[in-house]
Amino acid sequence: MPVAIVAGALANKPRSGGEAWVRLSWVLGLRRLGFDVVFVERLAGDHADGQRYFEEVAAEFRLAESSGLIDANGRSRAGMSEVALREAATGAEVIFNISGHLDDGPLLAGPRHRAYVDLDPGFTQAWHSDPAIPFSVGGHDSYVTVGLNVGTVASSIPAGGIEWIPTLPPVVLDQWSPAPAPEVPLRFTTVATWRSPYGKVQVGDRLAGLKHHEFRRFLQLPERVPEATFELALDIHEGDRADRESLLGHGWKLVSPLEAAASPGAFRSYLRGSDAEFSVAQGVYVEGRTGWFSDRTAAYLASGRPALVQDTGLPGQLSSGEGLLAYSRPEEAAAAARRIIADPAAHATAARQMAEEHLDSDRVLGRLLERIGVHG
Repeated sequence: MPVAIVAGALANKPRSGGEAWVRLSWVLGLRRLGFDVVFVERLAGDHADGQRYFEEVAAEFRLAESSGLIDANGRSRAGMSEVALREAATGAEVIFNISGHLDDGPLLAGPRHRAYVDLDPGFTQAWHSDPAIPFSVGGHDSYVTVGLNVGTVASSIPAGGIEWIPTLPPVVLDQWSPAPAPEVPLRFTTVATWRSPYGKVQVGDRLAGLKHHEFRRFLQLPERVPEATFELALDIHEGDRADRESLLGHGWKLVSPLEAAASPGAFRSYLRGSDAEFSVAQGVYVEGRTGWFSDRTAAYLASGRPALVQDTGLPGQLSSGEGLLAYSRPEEAAAAARRIIADPAAHATAARQMAEEHLDSDRVLGRLLERIGVHG
């Protein structure tokens, strides 16, 4: 059986069920295609809670014997030994290095094919192109991005001399059975972090804003659409108290993501228990027309939950106005929310159909493996 390595952050992002699903989707999806998959993570610092989280998720998804958590020096902290990990990497057909989690070492060097997976289009390319920033995506054989327009005339993000291969985020559909059709009044939700750890990025002749800048443009949405509830499972720092009070003052309901979505199971239950998604995007995704597609939105759609998302330049077949609706201005967001409210069952059906047609991991990863010349 061919071996595939998936490298990414799980223990480094403890109690974040959504982030866990990003990595799990690649692991479980590649398994479905016949690969013997090994997940590997390098832990930053001495993070006891992160190690516990890693072990919990690995046990839940039967990865305890096919995953390894190592420290900065390559020593095993959980799961497979460093010797076993090196042997797996040496015999692997491919490594999918999510967000460049591994930047060097034998685990990255061992596989026959090394694929960089970019989840932050615009940020990744800007950092790579800036000699003042100690960041590079080098050392890989192929470069994959969820920014569907990056490297094309549709996006203003410079490709930096790299051929970026576009991909939608994979969803293992049998992990996301569709929930019962929603009923009015609808509850729009999302899981988010208010303030990005990244700084602004230059797009053309201006600095693109971050997610909280974009959110402030749509603060009045609950007042514009009083017939629905708008809820955020929001990680927001105490220092952003003014923003928190503004959200509450405009009618947003806030819950803690640690209570709503701390584990993969809780995250899945929160999405399936919602009626639809409403979310904004990072300013660079929007202004750079990156065509960024959210893994979280993919999970909503797979759950049979329509999604109302900020327009990042998605191709027409992905934002046809049924199941997945895109908006640019506040009045467009309100109008689209009312369209979902008017026929939630039809939009729920269209959401699941979109996931089956475009996001199914068998299709997404199968196409990608063919594109990069890796065979199971």
